[in-house]
Amino acid sequence: MKVCIVGAGAIGGFIGTRLARAGGSQVSALARGATLQALRTQGWRLRQGGELLQAPASASDDPAVLGLQDLVVVALKGQALPELAPRLAPLIGRETVVLPAMNGVPWWFGRGVAALGDSPLQSVDPGGVIGLAIPFERVLGCVVHASTATSEPGLVEHRMGQGLIVGEPLGGLSERVQRIVALLVNAGFDATASANIRQDIWYKLWGNMTINPVSAITGATSDRVLDDPLVRAFCSAAMREASAIGERLGCAIAQSPEDRHAITRKLGAFRTSMLQDVQAGRAIELDAIVGVVHELATRLSIATPNIDALLGLTRLFGSVHGLYPEAPGAT
Repeated sequence: MKVCIVGAGAIGGFIGTRLARAGGSQVSALARGATLQALRTQGWRLRQGGELLQAPASASDDPAVLGLQDLVVVALKGQALPELAPRLAPLIGRETVVLPAMNGVPWWFGRGVAALGDSPLQSVDPGGVIGLAIPFERVLGCVVHASTATSEPGLVEHRMGQGLIVGEPLGGLSERVQRIVALLVNAGFDATASANIRQDIWYKLWGNMTINPVSAITGATSDRVLDDPLVRAFCSAAMREASAIGERLGCAIAQSPEDRHAITRKLGAFRTSMLQDVQAGRAIELDAIVGVVHELATRLSIATPNIDALLGLTRLFGSVHGLYPEAPGAT
């Protein structure tokens, strides 16, 4: 199987290294800058459990050089995909599977949901450019349950978790889902097939939607966020609003916010991905984690004052610190 990792950062490098070391696949990377140079000179590198795992890497910044693939794993930050998606055509054929291993709500999430209509989700697919560039029929949904980071270009540090959930966007199980799950299991992942991947995506978002941005704007690890009763209550209120949205989308959440907080507490003093981005001076993934929830609520005419406040505060913080684009008059 020919596999291309689009975006060989923390998650892309994690998946790429594991697949390359497992054998049986030709694993390449679409990368640029220092990461591209590191892959060309040092190959795939992953440090886990005190061991450095390495494998040769084929990498390019030109999709045409890499050519048609059987599997394309998209592991970019959400805000980078609209610009890159139109360039991915040389990788995608009639039988190619595109697996977005990304944070938050993906661009295809509203597809097939009658209550949302046919318009693309502008917060994650402005102008519908991603949907036009990546055929919906080629896409599988994916949820990543793993914590990784890059200590230098091309070197991934694995911290915890190795779960990957894969499923058909419109639900049900299929042969191609089973094929991709088997590939990932062979590479050492705790990979499972889901008959309702949209539900899995919403559940993860429900847990991350508040802790991620609150940690980013306060600089607090997850334990400190939850230790403050006022902040915890605010997070819970926003999560109840997101639960109401999920019910309208067919993604009802059975847990209470308090149940979810108890799970998060088990992670200890955890630095969220958005906090890591702020500390590294990288752009924050706000649109796919909070902006899209605000958009969904607006489309469904659901009042979300706490989510609105969270979005406004975080995008203002991001704009002031040069980590999120200025959006005058944004709603």
